[in-house]
Amino acid sequence: MPLSYISVYIALAVAVVVVHLLRRRMKERAHEAALKEATEAGMAEPPSLHPIVDPVRCVGSAGCVKACPEEAIGIIGGKAVLVNPAHCIGHGACAAACPVEAIKLVFGTEKRGIDIPFVAPNFETNVEGIFIAGELGGMGLIRKAAEQGRQALETIRARKGGKPDLDVVIVGAGPAGLSAGLGAIQHKLRYKILEQEGSLGGAIYHYPRNKIAMTAPVKLPLIGNVRMGEISKEKLLDFWLAVVKKTGLSIAFNEKMENIERQDAGFVVKTNKGAYATRSVLLAIGRRGSPRKLGVPGEEQPKVVYRLIDPEQYSSAAVLVVGGGDSALEAAIALAEQPGSTVALSYRSAAFARVKEKNRERLAEQEKAGRLQVLLSSKVKQIEPDSVTLELEGGERKTMKNDAVIVCAGGELPVPLLQKIGIMFETKHGTE
Repeated sequence: MPLSYISVYIALAVAVVVVHLLRRRMKERAHEAALKEATEAGMAEPPSLHPIVDPVRCVGSAGCVKACPEEAIGIIGGKAVLVNPAHCIGHGACAAACPVEAIKLVFGTEKRGIDIPFVAPNFETNVEGIFIAGELGGMGLIRKAAEQGRQALETIRARKGGKPDLDVVIVGAGPAGLSAGLGAIQHKLRYKILEQEGSLGGAIYHYPRNKIAMTAPVKLPLIGNVRMGEISKEKLLDFWLAVVKKTGLSIAFNEKMENIERQDAGFVVKTNKGAYATRSVLLAIGRRGSPRKLGVPGEEQPKVVYRLIDPEQYSSAAVLVVGGGDSALEAAIALAEQPGSTVALSYRSAAFARVKEKNRERLAEQEKAGRLQVLLSSKVKQIEPDSVTLELEGGERKTMKNDAVIVCAGGELPVPLLQKIGIMFETKHGTE
């Protein structure tokens, strides 16, 4: 081969390598900027289940980066790093995509511990007869939560003793609770599924529209093996609705567990609608918990909700958003973009502390354009059918026309209740 041809090939190869390295460096700079922005905004602590990377094993393949739909993970210095911790929802796609198993999912960090209830390998807590499956016990992955629900039910059906009305009360209609319910039908157990909200799906129902819900093949009682890959929230919920219709699975919606009391060889589960004597209890609730409420007159009205699902339904409406976190800002921004809407954002503090800078900037843009009103140092005092009254700084009262109130104030886990009935908790500081 002539020397000139060899030179051309070498030049082309060098050019390809140089372009690749330049692109890689540009991406790393973007990831470094994202991590810096998150740190400066005080958003460097992941909220729940999240990945940690073994830098010795990591080869920087970037498979985890491509797999993460939340853009939470990046490459810095040739190694995977959690660059947007607040974006991470713990679905585990990064760990599954890592070719060298350098990523594991953990709860908590060195700075901020997370309380996880003690759960034995058979999903029973330290309180005999009370079981936990799914997110509350540390498993937020849809596929594994469903598998845990199925396995927990297998243990529950083997329990004997007493003659209560029910064999099991299942609390929660997310993947773990639904799978357990199907197992109860399959094994002809007397069961009751309680869901505090008006819809099934658990945390999945509260995902934004068209959000990708990461899942994988799963085995469900009565249904068998179900093959799933990347699937949108809507399609996943449609799947569960079809399963419920096909199997006749019974779910008591809008029924919230309020207490569990020991009775004879079993328990009495008390709710806002009744009481159920049962041999076993399966807690399949998420870590989002019950919505934190305002505790003001009029909050019980149907126009008050605790999560924005579809902004379009509020077109031409006067809406008040309450809260100071990213979910509140994002809700207010989305509503302000709807035609004819009148939007106000109420927050009790004088400034937004732990929010993403992009949300802060977008909120300021919408306010400057006159599309929404930001009311800092304000508190909701009363909600009427067609208005809402706020208390502003200095004690001044302000009454506004209102069609809907969206409260984005976070959730409350029933930790005190679970501790009251004897369930022990462990504080996780970045451990599995």
